[in-house]
Amino acid sequence: MKMYQLFLPVVLFTMIFHQPLKGQLSEAEEERVAVLKPNIVLILADDLGYGDLGIYGSKQIKTPNIDKLAKTGARFTQGYVSSSVCSPSRAGLITGINQVSFGFDNNLAENQPGFDSQYLGLPVTQTTIASYLQELGYVNGLIGKWHLGDAPQFHPLKRGFDEFWGYTGGGHDYFQSKVDGKGYLSPVECNYKTPEPLTYITDDVGNEAVGFIQRHQKERFFLFTSFNAPHTPLQALEEDINQYMHIGDEKRRTYAAMVHRLDINVGKIMTAIEEAGISEKTLIVFLSDNGGPTDTNASVNAPLNGQKGILLEGGIRVPFIMNWEGTIQKKTVYEKPVSSLDLAPTFFLLAGGKSKGKFPFDGVNLIPFLDKNNQEVPHQELYWRFTISAAIREGDWKLIRLPDRLPLLYNLSVDISEQDNVALDYPEKTAELLKKLGDWDVSLPHPVFLEGAEWKRRQLNLYDKEYLLDQPKK
Repeated sequence: MKMYQLFLPVVLFTMIFHQPLKGQLSEAEEERVAVLKPNIVLILADDLGYGDLGIYGSKQIKTPNIDKLAKTGARFTQGYVSSSVCSPSRAGLITGINQVSFGFDNNLAENQPGFDSQYLGLPVTQTTIASYLQELGYVNGLIGKWHLGDAPQFHPLKRGFDEFWGYTGGGHDYFQSKVDGKGYLSPVECNYKTPEPLTYITDDVGNEAVGFIQRHQKERFFLFTSFNAPHTPLQALEEDINQYMHIGDEKRRTYAAMVHRLDINVGKIMTAIEEAGISEKTLIVFLSDNGGPTDTNASVNAPLNGQKGILLEGGIRVPFIMNWEGTIQKKTVYEKPVSSLDLAPTFFLLAGGKSKGKFPFDGVNLIPFLDKNNQEVPHQELYWRFTISAAIREGDWKLIRLPDRLPLLYNLSVDISEQDNVALDYPEKTAELLKKLGDWDVSLPHPVFLEGAEWKRRQLNLYDKEYLLDQPKK
């Protein structure tokens, strides 16, 4: 091993953690980063509950591999996504830009009357992080779910990915696909080999991810491993279900088995990186695309209130983990709010992208904030809008605006479960946040597509449900 390889991670760690600009590097620091250019593995779960990993408090589900990823890296306790449903959340994640600023306000569904179907996907005017990394010399792979448009112009192979194994829709059957299938039975696409029949799609995604690492271990690569699990349909392997027979509720039992299998395949990816000898050259990120839909897949977001589809914490705060051996300190617990919008700029700058000029992202580089001596806050404010609702977080205050009631105001430092609406107790703070949220909202463009109107009522009703706020016992 060359001498600079021995001390570079330490030098890099020190330099990028002491910088004047949030998430951006000086020219000298950019040059040091460019020497390293880590591989990047982004692992995305689908509809995973905030409280459904051991490291996030689950007493029911065994997730030793994901837990290890957190214990040997950094776990974020206030990691947010930019939307409470799959497709807009992914649009923000893949671009590093709040998706509502380019009209991606709704979930992808059938095209509605009055809208042009050619815009039913991630606008071609938006650049993905894969495209940025491709320009920086990375080979890019997407394994699994896309959900950013089915039309040819939206295809991942036209959005910066060199290899694709997966499907372009929003979900899939776990055991079968059909050549002429539609929806969850759609065929699996692949541009680097003839796809084999599905075994169990969580295993298949894991195996394809391992194959990508093995093929490209001597190159710089970006691997987006986009699991279907634990999104519905609730389908699990019998051997995994048998490990959770002590759970009385059948839906919950099946869900637990699906998360268990997800963990096994995250372990496969971790092992492949270790066996390739590239652990110190590889940044691994794990998160969910939104909170768990407790009403459909029996997920648990405890201690958070709410679920997928709404802007209570259970819909937008997710498990969020970063691991980079030798660079990110083990057992780091980061407690300030961060966003999935931060990942694209983090990847871009670590890959050698330049921050001078107009920075093309809404987020920041997260790596500098993981230094325990860095007391800066990545975000003073965070904003969300999804169909009927909008929200703002400023410090510990969070306000949600809904169409049929007075605003909801919570102090998350003392009310993580959002049980005490104090909007009338703090009218000045309520008015201030409503003003900021409104000013932001009216600056946004019209949505470029809409989902069916029936979803508005469904989402509104979810705000009135009661949610499990304590972890279920074993």
